[in-house]
Amino acid sequence: MFNINMQEHKPLRELVYEELRLLIMTGQIKPGTRMMEIELAESMGVSRTPVREAIRKLELEGLVVMIPRKGAEVARITEKDLRDVLEVRCSLEELAAELAAERMDEEGQEKLDQALVEFESAIESGDNAAIADSDMEFHDIIFDATGNPRLIQIIGNLREQFYRYRLEYVKDTDYHIVLLNEHKELVNAIRAGKKEEARKIMKKHITNQEMTVIRNIKEEY
Repeated sequence: MFNINMQEHKPLRELVYEELRLLIMTGQIKPGTRMMEIELAESMGVSRTPVREAIRKLELEGLVVMIPRKGAEVARITEKDLRDVLEVRCSLEELAAELAAERMDEEGQEKLDQALVEFESAIESGDNAAIADSDMEFHDIIFDATGNPRLIQIIGNLREQFYRYRLEYVKDTDYHIVLLNEHKELVNAIRAGKKEEARKIMKKHITNQEMTVIRNIKEEY
């Protein structure tokens, strides 16, 4: 389960932190899982100290929470957390879609077309991690097309929080075709320079994701 590259020139605590963070973000360590220092240290072949330090750092990021009389566990995805994150994401992505429709050049359009092809291939593969990654790449091209480094930076700072929720909504295989069709609608609106239409499609896109994840959360918890 754990794959720490001891050849990397980083402090051990940083390597442990990066590995645990990756496993949480990709859902390999699931929400609600207890973070047992001794077990994690043995699995990683390290002492408890770097594990303890990594857990503290993950707690500061909100990925791990401390439960009284139980200890550390991976933070559960709550409906409130989801709404908070997606409210921010929706506003930023609506703006990005509008600006992309106004500013995307031919090179950007070619990249977006290719990203759509790759996203469709990921959908056909049924690999949820590949779907999430290609979805993120598709949206990144839209962000880059805005030509607004401030907006790109703000979105970049929230990128990994978005990714955690992205993994949640791609779990619903019935929703994959909806995702694909909405991506196609976005490409067409941006290509045509229809700013308001692109904004509306993006809002619908994010709202549908929110409803899908909320349904999944209620079923799981």
